[in-house]
Amino acid sequence: MRSSTKPRHLVAAMLATTLFAAACADSPPADDSANGTGSADNTSAASDPAQELPSAITGNGGELEGTALQYVEGDELTTGYLAVPDGDGPFPALIIIHEWNGLQDRVRQLADDFAHEGYVTLAADLFQGRTGSNRQENMALVREAQANQPAMIANLNAAVAYLKGRSDVTGRVGAMGWCFGGGVALSFGLDGENHDATAIFYGRLVDDPEVVARLDHEVYGTFAALDSGPSPESVAAFEAALRAAGVENDLHIYDDVDHGFWLRVDGDPDVRTAPAADAWQRLKAYLQRTLG
Repeated sequence: MRSSTKPRHLVAAMLATTLFAAACADSPPADDSANGTGSADNTSAASDPAQELPSAITGNGGELEGTALQYVEGDELTTGYLAVPDGDGPFPALIIIHEWNGLQDRVRQLADDFAHEGYVTLAADLFQGRTGSNRQENMALVREAQANQPAMIANLNAAVAYLKGRSDVTGRVGAMGWCFGGGVALSFGLDGENHDATAIFYGRLVDDPEVVARLDHEVYGTFAALDSGPSPESVAAFEAALRAAGVENDLHIYDDVDHGFWLRVDGDPDVRTAPAADAWQRLKAYLQRTLG
């Protein structure tokens, strides 16, 4: 692992996040809103892929088990969601970052699923408790967040500080997100305070090797062949930049699926279940490598 010392300016964040809104807007809207980039064959090692997936992403998430949390000092509007595993720990920790419509119950339910996997999980809130219900509202929230990049990174730094300050956390923290949140996760990996994992689900990317060289840990990415934000060509350019910078990565493009396929498998279960299950197995192995 390379040194965790990184420049604190936000050029990388701006390069990455200024394009996330376009990624979401140009892709089909969601219903509530292996290594290398070669296309996958959409098969999974699981004998029953649907049963292996987190309940939240199949539309079967249950009653919320966690608690609301104000984790940014002096900010009573920003309200995340904390899910904690059973037992005394200590456990590794995750920050999960919502899509362009804000912190919704599906992401909260997924935090519960990650807690069941053994991670203290904080679903961050980048929109100060607000959510969008249509494209116009979502875009307005995204633009407002993008207009204050330092505040967005500071929000996630506060999440890391909170998690590392808990007695039931090992000190190892990862960040992941979807669409808008996937790009923010990458920006946070580039410009945020030290953490140990970055997982990106179809968020806009950076293709400059000098920029991605600031990453000090392996990067995970799951992408869709039928997506335009990012396109397979953008993923290939991102992978080339990571390789040129010597950053380890596990990136994969899945055939026959489009933007948003992993978080909402129930949108087209016949097509999405198998690739989502493969991506889930890769993700679990990645988190074990980097956080476990």
